[in-house]
Amino acid sequence: MTWTRRSFLQTTAAASAAFAAPGIRGADKAKRYRTALIGTGWWGMNILKAAVAAGQSDVVGLCDVDRRFLDPAAEEIQKLTNQSPKKFGDYREMLEQQQPEIVIVATPDHWHPLNTIDACNAGAHVFVEKPVGHTVMEGRAMVNAARANDRIVQVGTHRRVSPHNMWAMDFLHEGKLGPIGMLRSFVHSGGGPGSPTPDEEPPEGLDWDMWCGPAPLNPYNPAIHPRGFRHFLDYANGTLGDWGIHWMDQIIWWSEEQWPKTVASTGAKWIRKDNADAPDTQVVQFGFDSFTAVWEHRRYAGNHAENHPYGIYFYGTQGTLHLGWLDGSTFYPAARGREPTHREPELHLPDHQNIPELWADFLHCIRTGERPVCDIEHGHRATTMSLLGMLAMKLGRTLEWDGENEQVVGDEEANRLLRREYRAPWKYPI
Repeated sequence: MTWTRRSFLQTTAAASAAFAAPGIRGADKAKRYRTALIGTGWWGMNILKAAVAAGQSDVVGLCDVDRRFLDPAAEEIQKLTNQSPKKFGDYREMLEQQQPEIVIVATPDHWHPLNTIDACNAGAHVFVEKPVGHTVMEGRAMVNAARANDRIVQVGTHRRVSPHNMWAMDFLHEGKLGPIGMLRSFVHSGGGPGSPTPDEEPPEGLDWDMWCGPAPLNPYNPAIHPRGFRHFLDYANGTLGDWGIHWMDQIIWWSEEQWPKTVASTGAKWIRKDNADAPDTQVVQFGFDSFTAVWEHRRYAGNHAENHPYGIYFYGTQGTLHLGWLDGSTFYPAARGREPTHREPELHLPDHQNIPELWADFLHCIRTGERPVCDIEHGHRATTMSLLGMLAMKLGRTLEWDGENEQVVGDEEANRLLRREYRAPWKYPI
């Protein structure tokens, strides 16, 4: 979708309707907030446009280490809003000079913690993309910063406000599926083996040292940036850390149990021949007190043999419920002769999302002080599930997780890997 003033106004109307949607909390339309964006790429601009369309944001700052994204973003916002936000290459300077009241964090995963914590410490409320961080203890530090500064931190797990997801959760919480003993979440995508991409000199306009930030300073490779970073483990956590957190969050949303007791995983890079070091195949088993949850993904062999390419199945005595994305949600009854019950998705363009509804909830919570539907604590717990799955795979053993104290029981090596050393001069958050 190409954004024009006309399409932007249509989106504004859709965003206004989101405030009135059943189950979505509204906001005080009279209040306007000084709003800034860190990370002006594709998804960051999706969020910012939804924010502007909601009618309560004055865009005062845009920050990106790559001028190839920063400059076009500034031009686009100026055309859409007649506002001229100041441009920055260092988010710390933007926080100090522009003093935003709301900060959107849409940087690569390894930057989310410092961006969010520094924004909270500067007095801003934060909308941060998922996953919340790269290691478990970063997420806890983000929760601590939000609470210490009394700031609202909303995580971009927008499936919590997708109407078909909400319908499915109501279905489950009302007990219509009967007792549930197993969940299976998955992403089965297409793609072939691929091939390696050689390293290059960073393109003009990109501050590669700042892009790497607290993570290792590896040679620049166009397979990493833009948009490929999720499959490079110095900067993200593969498909499980990307897609998986959405489905891990659905488990946390549904269950009264907020963390698994055991985590085991196998995975490898069996098929793909590119530069990435994340597994192209992975299976994780999470043991809870009253059910078993499984994650599986493959980045090849997409096919039409399976009804759904991604989502989560809930298996109960009364049937199976599939909770998906573009394919909505479907209940398949166990009893013969009964037809499935289906709920179509209600998603916004571009990119088939429910950001306007999530932003409405964010504004409501800023006004009232209530916890948002995708609060940083929820995002931290969902991210932790994904990170523990990756950790179990790397170590090659089952982890016993003490969720109350956020420690692996009796495993010093695993506990050391709940954090990592930052590259100087950046310091790991407490």
